[in-house]
Amino acid sequence: MPTRLVAFDLDDTLAPSKAAIDPRIGALLVALAEKVEVAIISGGQLAQFETQVVDRLPAASAAVRSRIHLLPTCGTQYYRIDEDGIRTVYAHTLSDDEKARALGAVEEEARRLGLWESETWGPILEDRGSQITFSALGQRAPLGAKLAWDPTGERKNALRAAVAARIPDLEVRSGGSTSVDITHRGIDKAYGMQRLAEQTGIPLDEMLFVGDRLDPDGNDYPVLALGVACHAVTGWEDTAAFLDDLLPTL
Repeated sequence: MPTRLVAFDLDDTLAPSKAAIDPRIGALLVALAEKVEVAIISGGQLAQFETQVVDRLPAASAAVRSRIHLLPTCGTQYYRIDEDGIRTVYAHTLSDDEKARALGAVEEEARRLGLWESETWGPILEDRGSQITFSALGQRAPLGAKLAWDPTGERKNALRAAVAARIPDLEVRSGGSTSVDITHRGIDKAYGMQRLAEQTGIPLDEMLFVGDRLDPDGNDYPVLALGVACHAVTGWEDTAAFLDDLLPTL
C-alpha cells in the first residue's frame, strides 16, 4: 500500500531528549508534509511539541502546516496547526481523583525504592492533564545525566511495577530514559495511532512509524505490535538520513 502518513516519536527520534529539532529535521518535516500527512506522537505534553518542533519549523504554507498532526501524551490529546495557531481536536483528561492517586502512589513508591532524588533539574512530578509523569531527575535534566541514571532501565522498570500494583485501574508504563507515565487504562502509542486513523480516515496499513524504542521493552513497541509498518532509528541524525532516502519514493 502507498504511504499516506508518516508518524514519529519525538525525543531521541526527531531531537535529543527535551531539545529543539535541528534545522535539517525541520526542513525535512516540511518537505514530507508537502507530500503526505505527518504526525508526531509522544508521551510529552503539548508545550514540548511547541518548543521542540512547531516553533522551529521553517516557513511553510498554511496547507502544508495543516498536514502536521500533534499527539501529546500518547494520543490522549490531539491538535492540528491552522492559520490561527494550534487547534484542539480533543483532550481526554484524568479526573481529580485519578490524578491524586497517581501522584501519591508514584511519589511514595519512588521514595520507598530510593529513587526520589534530592537534586534535580526542575519538578520530578508533572500533571499533563491526561497523563501524570514522573521524571527522576526533573523535566529539564541534561541528556548525559539522564542516560547515566538508569542505563539498563532496571530502576525505572522496578518503579513502574510497584506503582502499577498500587493503582491497577490506571495504566503505568515506562516513558523516556528516566520517566514513568500514568494514564487511563489502554493508553499507549498504539492507542494514539488508532485515534489518528479515526481522525484522518487513513488506514493503519497506509501509515509508517519512525521511532527509537521499538524493542519489546520500549515505549514505541505497541505501534509495531499493532501491525503498523515501522522503521527503527538511533537518533535524529539517523532519522534525517532515512527521510533523505524516503522522500524521493513518495
